[in-house]
Amino acid sequence: MTETVDPRAVKDYLVGLQSRIVARLEHLDGMAFRRDPWDRPEGGGGLSCLIEEGHLLERGGVNFSHVTGASLPPSATAARPELAGRGFEAMGVSMVLHPRNPYVPTVHMNVRFLVAQKADAEPVWWFGGGMDLTPYYAFEEDAAHFHRTCSAALAPFGADYYPRFKQWCDEYFYLKHRKEPRGIGGVFFDDLSDGSFAFSFGLMQSVGDSLLPAYAPIAERRRELAYGTRERDFQAYRRGRYVEFNLVYDRGTLFGLQFAGRTESILMSLPPVVKWRYDWHPAPGTPEARLYSEFLIQRDWL
Repeated sequence: MTETVDPRAVKDYLVGLQSRIVARLEHLDGMAFRRDPWDRPEGGGGLSCLIEEGHLLERGGVNFSHVTGASLPPSATAARPELAGRGFEAMGVSMVLHPRNPYVPTVHMNVRFLVAQKADAEPVWWFGGGMDLTPYYAFEEDAAHFHRTCSAALAPFGADYYPRFKQWCDEYFYLKHRKEPRGIGGVFFDDLSDGSFAFSFGLMQSVGDSLLPAYAPIAERRRELAYGTRERDFQAYRRGRYVEFNLVYDRGTLFGLQFAGRTESILMSLPPVVKWRYDWHPAPGTPEARLYSEFLIQRDWL
């Protein structure tokens, strides 16, 4: 019996998820997000929600996109050449938050769905997504809370998902040219079509729903900590790593740019203030050095 694949149900969930996240962030920040709907002439469109120069968030974006096309771009078919030439429907919510206070970490979350179709053939579909935390000044309790929430989101679907998706996240968000992780990780998955459509959809929903419980308590706990020029300088330096990863390695960025997506929405993930220094290293024994020695390593945070 052919399984029912329901893109409309996925779209309804994603639209609702974006709305819930934006509403909570507006409450946390005290400033409204700009809402920017857009259409794609080749098929589809979306809604970009952005905040700049907020009270908590120096820059943040929560984007929904739903695009269709006659053939998949190279970034989507590189590992699956049999899908070349299929029509497709892709949708997702992507979020990146860059707080002003260096003691509040940057966070990224993405959940997405893609179905590739061809006449007289079964549709090929999969889900992807995850979330990861990028601290500048790290706290053990924050890292443990973030990972515990990720683990709890995946536990109902099987004991192996969290360790597998954690390792995948550690390996994916890694800057090979720097030989260092982008942050303390979280969970990441792609090409997920385990069991039934309902099972995989449920897993993706659980990950999306866990973003606010994973991040909001950390932001609330750290937002009032005092900081100065030193902390802001280090934050700007570490943000450079974020830019390097997104422009060199990130699959979502590559997918969007290769498919002539909306550039403003694709690049909203970049932080507003960034610095690069030549061959700079933190002094031993400093909080900045501790980030490297104790947090930018693969660890069992549970």
